Amino acid sequence: MVRTRTSARSKPAIKSRAKSAAGMQHAYAVILAGGSGTRFWPASRRRKPKQFLAVGSDERSLLRQAWERLDGVVPVERRIVVCAKAHARLVRAALPELRPTNLLLEPAARNTLPAVVLALRAIAARDPHAVACVLPSDHAIGSEDAFRASLHAALCHAQGDDALVVFGVPPDHPATGYGWIELGDATARLDGARFHKVARFVEKPPLALARRFFAGGRHAWNSGMFAFGVESFLAAVARHAPQVAAGIRAPRVSATSWRALPSISIDHGVMEHHDDVVVLPVEWSWNDVGAWPALAALVQADSAGNRASGRAKLVAEDARGNLVHADEDALVALVGVEDLVVVRSGRCLLVCRKDRAQDVRRIVERLASEAPEEA
Repeated sequence: MVRTRTSARSKPAIKSRAKSAAGMQHAYAVILAGGSGTRFWPASRRRKPKQFLAVGSDERSLLRQAWERLDGVVPVERRIVVCAKAHARLVRAALPELRPTNLLLEPAARNTLPAVVLALRAIAARDPHAVACVLPSDHAIGSEDAFRASLHAALCHAQGDDALVVFGVPPDHPATGYGWIELGDATARLDGARFHKVARFVEKPPLALARRFFAGGRHAWNSGMFAFGVESFLAAVARHAPQVAAGIRAPRVSATSWRALPSISIDHGVMEHHDDVVVLPVEWSWNDVGAWPALAALVQADSAGNRASGRAKLVAEDARGNLVHADEDALVALVGVEDLVVVRSGRCLLVCRKDRAQDVRRIVERLASEAPEEA
């Protein structure tokens, strides 16, 4: 899907501002912890999805990493987590510092926009001047210090401007599984951070177009991370997604009303339609950890390109380019195989080619009827 932004106005002047410590007094964070992580089966299950797992070489869960990346920018008392009702216990165990009133529960999955609006209603009731960042709970970031600097700049921008901010990641290959953002004119500069008008969003382009974007140098990946003034965003929701705005008028919504909401993402519901959106190109590495091969960027390889994640111990003989993961101590031996994903979790074992890893979700779909206790 392509959304092009047009304007009759002349090229905007670049605003230069210093970062404001005062703006941080109104800064909140929303962590979205409601994902299902079906492509990370069998380690990721309905009872314990991907965000609660430690993957790669980091011993912290992905959710814990997302929480700690906020240190020094957003205080604990202003961090909101939204998750499925069934996972409340897991969130509390992973984040013992989380205030009980700051955990919001979804009666059913309705994608990211309803979850964000629910959290923003709670924030708006506390602070009419609030600005907020929205962050997934299941992404990996290369440099936490660089991330914090970008987050601080984006929140300061949101404090002084009605524009909605999206973080744009510099691409390192012509990906077809990500959304892309075309950068328009530069509009503002905060210390080292430079903001650009969003010219258009392109959702998961075909390979030929992705190659053009990658070669052209005027595009970034859509990270799914945002910052904005709370009232500015809620006004945008009322304009572009009125059913969601009308269905969530307070921080508490009945289960019946919640299930009547449309299932829609923040991108499709608001960002792709709104006129005043800016992108902050970042300098840190980003990984959405979308499927098992994504761990290649998070785990060091041996001399033959094999990688072991979690608590797996790998012994490889004449084996190349494989990835293995185990939740518990396990010895995995590979002989004469290439480019496989091997995952052991509890009673379940997954073996697939790397180039078929996206199809793991098909197994989960089958298990829903054939073996629901293992889905």
